[in-house]
Amino acid sequence: MSALIPFERCDEHYRLSAEIWNAAAGEKLAVHPSFVAYNTQTMPGLAQEGRLARVDGQAAGVVLASAVVLEGPFRGQAWVDVLAVAPQFQHRGIGAKLLAWAEEWLAGQGVTSVRLGGSLNPFAAGLPVELNTQDFFLKRGYEAATHPFEWDVTRSLKDYQPVYPEPLPGADLRPLQPGEEDELITFLKREFPGRWQYEVENFFRIGGHAADFMVLRTEIGVDGFCWMTFADSARPLDRFYMHDLPKPWGQLGPLGVGKGCRGKGFGGALIDAAARHLQSLGIDGSLIDWTSLLGLYAKFGYQPGRQYQILIKTLLPKATGNLG
Repeated sequence: MSALIPFERCDEHYRLSAEIWNAAAGEKLAVHPSFVAYNTQTMPGLAQEGRLARVDGQAAGVVLASAVVLEGPFRGQAWVDVLAVAPQFQHRGIGAKLLAWAEEWLAGQGVTSVRLGGSLNPFAAGLPVELNTQDFFLKRGYEAATHPFEWDVTRSLKDYQPVYPEPLPGADLRPLQPGEEDELITFLKREFPGRWQYEVENFFRIGGHAADFMVLRTEIGVDGFCWMTFADSARPLDRFYMHDLPKPWGQLGPLGVGKGCRGKGFGGALIDAAARHLQSLGIDGSLIDWTSLLGLYAKFGYQPGRQYQILIKTLLPKATGNLG
């Protein structure tokens, strides 16, 4: 019989969780314990809890769930961050038990809908299609979202050729510099209040580098951004599962431009500038994560890689919860 114990933010539980995930998901989705530590860091306005399943003293499964309790535009969003059962313990009801615990805990937070993956510090954008585990969730009330699939797109940058060889008039594209962080935050508050603003603010709170952002400047200041991830970034490359790509690795995204810049080529110029910047730093394998804009990124040589299924479930909230 399996017993569930509370997940604790400690080295042993980071290690056990990574071992369970790696055994269940395979080497192409392998992570380090430090990635689990990053994904379970305390974040303002985010409630997160988890459970480890043990069978005869052995770690058999893990689940983590989170919900936004912060006042703001994405308050009430909730996720099953990760659910994994080691292969030798599968088909014993452990996964169902862990999932039921997570849903009950989330209902206790007052949320009414839960999504698999895609959390603020995501283990994955959704359910990796290659795992072929969607039936487990469909049988338990999960349904495809309105936009049911997302992709990672990838390419080698060794032979990347500029798509915008000439600068666009009125556009200054360069990495953000130390001391300019507030300019980016001001832009995000104006154009992308909510998740992106929250994530970038938290990134700087934990010591993230300003230079991890390629920014577009127009006459009004910062008017676009592209987040970049490198081997030394505060946001770990583990989360992008680039094991099939040639090293060194680099990642792009999310990215966006201000309303006044849209439809004028500024977004494309920003993508091009970020890819060229990675190339100039010697990056080979490049990935843009979590997108359905396959046609857009194909213009820059990026091809579909890993596919994720987006599954959601409606919950019946308990009478009490943090969301009131």
